Amino acid sequence: MNSSSSPIADSILNLKNELAPFNAKLVAVSKTKPVEMILEAIKAGQVDFGENYVQELDVKQKQISAPIQWHFIGHLQTNKVKIIAPYVDLIHGVENVKALEVISRQAFALEREIAVLLQIHIAKEETKFGFDVEEVGKVVSDLFENPLPAVKLCGFMGMATFTNDEQVIRKEFRSLRKLFESVKQGFESRGIAGFDTLSMGMTSDYKIALEEGSTMVRIGSAIFGSR
Repeated sequence: MNSSSSPIADSILNLKNELAPFNAKLVAVSKTKPVEMILEAIKAGQVDFGENYVQELDVKQKQISAPIQWHFIGHLQTNKVKIIAPYVDLIHGVENVKALEVISRQAFALEREIAVLLQIHIAKEETKFGFDVEEVGKVVSDLFENPLPAVKLCGFMGMATFTNDEQVIRKEFRSLRKLFESVKQGFESRGIAGFDTLSMGMTSDYKIALEEGSTMVRIGSAIFGSR
């Protein structure tokens, strides 16, 4: 073990080795964790970090000068989009058309493009947010017909039901992958590149998510310890 090694660095290395065969990206979920831990992860080569709370992300972003990618992965209130719009790299949880429109306006005003994922409701819990599977096709079609400026739709995000039943989780992830592949074909048939991100899988279920086609996993406690 070299002098720069640490539990955080070791966890990141192990996870990246695990993700490599699937060509999936690791987002280190740093919510509620101190800046010192994020800096430790950066030192270990981690680039992508996910935060759930706008105020917390804003504080951390001001304290970290390293060139990293900030992902917003929580429930985003539209009146707070303007706070993160200047620097956020990918918004995972866009759950309605109004949020898309607000992100578009804020990004356009800043003369930058913000990448987004539509959150799809695949879980059984009513508390989960997101578009219904039935409505997302129309939303995407509308975006083809009337593209929103300064917004780049890159893919989908979903959260499986919180359960120990692996078959339920697998079925939900599989349904989202099928939807993703179907919509991706629509992009490709129109010659539009960049619809390539399927964000699904957290510490408790990322192994299943990878097997079911995830291209991006959001992992916190397996890197930084439990909250």
